[in-house]
Amino acid sequence: MKIEIAIKHRLKSGMEIEKSQLDKIQLDNEKIQATEKAMNHLSATLKTKKQMSDFLAGKGYTQAVIDYVIQKLEGYGYIDDYAYCRAYVGSVSGKGKAALRAALIKRGAAREAIDAALDETDEDEDEALAVARKYLRGKDITRETLNKALRHLISRGYGYDVAKSSISRLGDCSEEDDY
Repeated sequence: MKIEIAIKHRLKSGMEIEKSQLDKIQLDNEKIQATEKAMNHLSATLKTKKQMSDFLAGKGYTQAVIDYVIQKLEGYGYIDDYAYCRAYVGSVSGKGKAALRAALIKRGAAREAIDAALDETDEDEDEALAVARKYLRGKDITRETLNKALRHLISRGYGYDVAKSSISRLGDCSEEDDY
């Protein structure tokens, strides 16, 4: 048991404790242990609420304890889905908005935070062009390879318009061409 628990509940050596008070003491002790585990888990990287909730659930904590710890960590500013989304979007390159959205949803970020973080960034045609150039490196530029590059960009999460515009800049094809 942590010293904070003994002080909070004014415990003394040899003191008799009722069952209801013992339950409160055990719950407080569990909350402190869960908070310490969560802080250790957070020290490596930023986490979303869902990631932290899943981590604590995996350690066997009850939902009440998990909710308490998450609320406490949010109050300290240690868990912030919006900050997580902004950091993730800023650190990942070579992916379009759709791919970023899917990755953030998979990580359990709040949809409002995802939308806000993605609204702050522009789908960069130059970045899509760089991805297409890398894909086409060492290949002959033909209609077929441009089609494959277009599909590659779309699979990387770039919007159709951005992907098509980037591919158009690579080839000497007119806007009416299908590829």
